[in-house]
Amino acid sequence: MSLSARQEEVVHRTLDSFQIELPSWAFANTGTRFGKFLDPSAAATIGEKLADAAEVNRVTGCCPTMAVHVLWDFPEGAVSVPSALQAAGAAGIRVGSVSPNVFQDQEYKYGSLANPEASIRKKALDHIVDSIEIAKLTGSRDVTPWFIDGSNYPGTANMRQHKRWFQEGLRAAHAALGPDQRMLVEYKPFEPAFYHTDIADWGMALRLAKEAGPQSRVLVDTGHHYQTQNIEQIVAWLLDDGMLGGFHLNDRRYADDDLTIGSIDPYQVFRIFNEILFFEWETGTKADIAYMVDQSHNLKPKIEEMIQTVMSAQEIFSKAAVVDREQLVRHQAACSLIDAEECLKAAFATDVRPAIEEWRRGKGLAPNPLRAFREGGYLKRAIGERAGHAQPVASYA
Repeated sequence: MSLSARQEEVVHRTLDSFQIELPSWAFANTGTRFGKFLDPSAAATIGEKLADAAEVNRVTGCCPTMAVHVLWDFPEGAVSVPSALQAAGAAGIRVGSVSPNVFQDQEYKYGSLANPEASIRKKALDHIVDSIEIAKLTGSRDVTPWFIDGSNYPGTANMRQHKRWFQEGLRAAHAALGPDQRMLVEYKPFEPAFYHTDIADWGMALRLAKEAGPQSRVLVDTGHHYQTQNIEQIVAWLLDDGMLGGFHLNDRRYADDDLTIGSIDPYQVFRIFNEILFFEWETGTKADIAYMVDQSHNLKPKIEEMIQTVMSAQEIFSKAAVVDREQLVRHQAACSLIDAEECLKAAFATDVRPAIEEWRRGKGLAPNPLRAFREGGYLKRAIGERAGHAQPVASYA
């Protein structure tokens, strides 16, 4: 199905405001709990990660920021910030959301904010507050903590006490936020905790975010759900409550697989994007959502997979933008089930790629970012410059 002139205009206008944040860790040699396969082009420093992110932004035109992980990108804390800002300025992009790391140190074996040891709870909170201060220095709005806290066996943890510790810790973290900052509370049903996870679903994250304070929102990682969950309904509810802060975008076949967005179920991604754009159309307001990627590029070439990710997100978001919403709401009101469903299916079947290519040309970009990257010589230069890097061969990051 081809686009009408009006639909092409909608796609161009939609892409003008659709920005995607890239994760620093996706450019490094990340892997799985079983280890990692090394890539000769992998970035080993924050400067190299920023350069890679800038290259993705150069060919796609929609990725002006890079998310950072404090432990991996600012190993010396705030002291590391000036050099990172200098590298970001040289690369032509900005430091984006800041993720504290309260899951990797040995002290967090039994949890962070809900650890039975008060001293470890304090260490975790201090690190989150330090991360908020780093975010102030980098000019970053969003702080995105993720927690492993939970238990693996029945009877080994007081779940009500864990809840109270999280309420206390997140309130304290919220109190450290600057006036323009946000704290996005993420959830995950399992892994690494397999009996109970303290923030296991969107309802728990929503309640904790509301109790933490008015600058807290919920972060939805598309891989952090059971297989049968209706993610777009979660998105719709959070939008209606004004509590959807952002996404960690990825795809999965089984659990938190961190695969390329749209590689397994592009129609699910489409349905999620449709709920966002439906909300914006219905309310006449722009949803304040941070679209961030969170993927593990263990097998595909790292920069190319990131470009492929951005291209897929742009294509699926554009498909969602051309849904005929006036027709849709009429069919919904009349309970015309088939016609209402066909509104979504028709948009999903529409080939929006020519309109996206035209939008890119209008921005001075190559119509095919992946081809432009391959022909640009950046990868060859990066491999040459990074030859001989010491690379770890175990652990996720």
